Amino acid sequence: MSSGATVWGPVSWLMRFDSRYSGGALVEQFELEFKLRNNSTLGVLSREIFSINFSAFEFQQLMISKFKGIFFTASRQKSPNSPSNLPPLPYLKPFSTSQILGTKMESEAPAPTLLLLAGKSNEEKDVAKILQDNNTLQLHKNGEQVEVVLHSQVQTPFKDDEFRVEEYFYSLSTTRFGRLLIYSPKLSSTHDVISQNNSDLPVGSVCVADVQLKGRGRTSNVWLSPKGCLLFSFSIQMEDGRMVPHLQYVVCLAMTEAIKAICVEKGTPHLDVRIKWPNDLYLGGLKVGGILSTSVYRSKKFYISAGVGLNVGNEKPTTCLNAVLKRVNPLSRELKREDIIAAFFNKFESFYDVFLEQGFQALEELYYTTWLHSGQRVIVQDRSDDQDQLVENVVTIQGLTSSGYLLAITDDGQMCELHPDGNSFDFFKGLIKRKLS
Repeated sequence: MSSGATVWGPVSWLMRFDSRYSGGALVEQFELEFKLRNNSTLGVLSREIFSINFSAFEFQQLMISKFKGIFFTASRQKSPNSPSNLPPLPYLKPFSTSQILGTKMESEAPAPTLLLLAGKSNEEKDVAKILQDNNTLQLHKNGEQVEVVLHSQVQTPFKDDEFRVEEYFYSLSTTRFGRLLIYSPKLSSTHDVISQNNSDLPVGSVCVADVQLKGRGRTSNVWLSPKGCLLFSFSIQMEDGRMVPHLQYVVCLAMTEAIKAICVEKGTPHLDVRIKWPNDLYLGGLKVGGILSTSVYRSKKFYISAGVGLNVGNEKPTTCLNAVLKRVNPLSRELKREDIIAAFFNKFESFYDVFLEQGFQALEELYYTTWLHSGQRVIVQDRSDDQDQLVENVVTIQGLTSSGYLLAITDDGQMCELHPDGNSFDFFKGLIKRKLS
């Protein structure tokens, strides 16, 4: 390996220990995934497999001097690729990572998170270059280091299960949203990338990941993010705080309409994805997606980070779009993450313009055809006349109020607004009624 190689990890080895070798360890197989950087060009992930015979001290020094910044794992299993003429070692015993590497390697920081920047046009590509040159993107709040690479510097093809940047841009027809892409094969959270860098990113910048390690849902719930799931977050800026609560509904609506459009375009069976208030997506009674929207206010603007998780090709933990398609028609084409996210931004941009110009009322009729709750009867909690205890009543959902909560009517015709109690995982358990004047 050249001295300019940058280790990415993981590293593992198969070894045997023999006291006859003065405390030495025979490393039967050593596997290293790394990325090569020559003249600022990022190479494809590679793997080296070879056999070496060092003393424990020599091996330790090699690891520390050449492969800093990685955590190692060791195994005493027999390597299928190890030479057949290795001498038998009767004094076989475990050899831990700390024993072979010492405490120095255990305390090293993990490899930095790779962020690949790409742009739809030269304008976004120029922005990406500036972000890289100025080392703008950071994840300091997570304690993570990042390595920023431009898509133009990658000259090797992506793996089959990785996000296809070119296919995504080919299907994207927006003028603002989704045109600057931050892609990572694996990171803690796309939402953290956008929220922690929102002030430095153009409106509509999007972060996509193949796998999230710390995906977030509503009220700090963990969102499981396996491969096959469409995972992305994007940036929005708004000045009117009264409109911010309804933005998540625009995001939900854009996704359901995007899925409908893709099914028509690809000639697949219709997928009836519905909205469960306030920010979940359901298909056939099972949750297949969710939306998370957070905001901060500074410099007279709301900086909003909108995140989406959608089960496209992962059947766990519930079900996914492609699994349902296959059940309906085993010969159906599978939907791709790249097509869905492009269709989402194409829909969202047009909906967002209507939303800004006319308010959410202009989208309400379409929204109500997609959500699950028109005419739904729910149990709510209310204070008794003496205010000493909560009593339960049944109301019927009518729509949304101007503040974004559920609008309902009691059996005696009184209009009310429904609020979640803040304690229940399911928003429709523990609803609290507030009378409307």
